[in-house]
Amino acid sequence: MTHNGRCYCGKINYEFDEPIHTQMLCHCRECRYLSGGEANASIVISENKFRVTKGTLQTYAREDLEKPRIRFFCGDCGTHICVKSPPRPGMLVLKIGTLDNHSWFKPNIAIYCIDKLLYHNIPDGVSSFKRTPPVK
Repeated sequence: MTHNGRCYCGKINYEFDEPIHTQMLCHCRECRYLSGGEANASIVISENKFRVTKGTLQTYAREDLEKPRIRFFCGDCGTHICVKSPPRPGMLVLKIGTLDNHSWFKPNIAIYCIDKLLYHNIPDGVSSFKRTPPVK
């Protein structure tokens, strides 16, 4: 199945093909900076299944980190579309709010709950971890 999305101003459009590897909530402080306060609701997809169909994404990577995450966003409206994360080679972490339809989103994991604030709720049945789940 193919999913479509865009930035707020519409100058960036994208699509990706399934599979969706994970549906998650991230409560880390970095994600809360980027979201404006809430946990980030994201999905993990294969990088080679993602295509920008309109516009050009801008990138940002912190210079003070040895292996920073690369963030992709619209240079006009600032919408944060996705992240390339060194711990997940070949994958992208896509922000579900940028999808045209994300009514199907149901997180199966909550990570970095060590940073979770009291007003953040984790849905019943969602596995939660202080940081990231142990590698199997």
